[in-house]
Amino acid sequence: MKSFLEWRPGLRILVWLAALAALVTTPVLVLRKYGIFNFSIYELRMLLPREGILAGMVCAGTLLVGRLEKRSFGAYGLPVRRALRSSFWEGLLWGFVLLSAVLGMLRLAGVFQVDGLALRGREVWLQAGAWGAYFLAVGVFEELMFRGYLQATLGRAWTFWRAALFLSCLFGLSHLWNRGESPLGILQVVAFALVMCLTLRRTGDLWFAVGAHAAWDWAETFFYGVPNSGLAGTGHWLRTSFHGPAWLTGGATGPEGSLVATLVLVIAFYLLHRRFPAKAAA
Repeated sequence: MKSFLEWRPGLRILVWLAALAALVTTPVLVLRKYGIFNFSIYELRMLLPREGILAGMVCAGTLLVGRLEKRSFGAYGLPVRRALRSSFWEGLLWGFVLLSAVLGMLRLAGVFQVDGLALRGREVWLQAGAWGAYFLAVGVFEELMFRGYLQATLGRAWTFWRAALFLSCLFGLSHLWNRGESPLGILQVVAFALVMCLTLRRTGDLWFAVGAHAAWDWAETFFYGVPNSGLAGTGHWLRTSFHGPAWLTGGATGPEGSLVATLVLVIAFYLLHRRFPAKAAA
């Protein structure tokens, strides 16, 4: 009988997906009774438990299948020994700066402005921390889901970049159910995913990508209070507004639906290519 590693990649991926489904079924059924898994509601009381479960599910499923493949959990992108080290913190900085650059360019174009503060005092820190915890879980879940086991398995069967392009397109399609999403928004999501794939390729793990992903979303939803892939959160710090055509401002999608975001990500790809030379690839 063939060992698990000798199975075709497609069959191993099906086993991984089955493990994820088995792990998440019971928590989802329980929480659905309380409306927690209602994806139309974008509030922290719904988001935190839901994303925590999803992040735990993908970690546990990856660990389980890793045992079958006789590989460590870290082989799929998130080595525990490198958690929260310099790569992660640098990713946080890049994510915040890149999203700020998008909005800064929109401000220079006269289509974006800060109107004031939506939160003050102690509530600012409470909301900042809660949204931070949520988006850290988002970063772990989405990076490990789309650029962890799948990328490692398909990358060995195909090539790294062929797998990266396929999975980045799949990541973009996964955002279609977000209300307010747009074709330009999907294009930007694919571009963002490819930038994260570059950092995986050059740094050897996903910690930079987790930090950048979390900080980009946190800056959108909490710091600037703008829509995030068509979803607008409550409990944000700044009150902001857009005035202009949707192709420039992003419209209901938010800055991710703006052509400016894609331009910034193309520039980011080049800058990260220089920041992490090819010789650093794992």
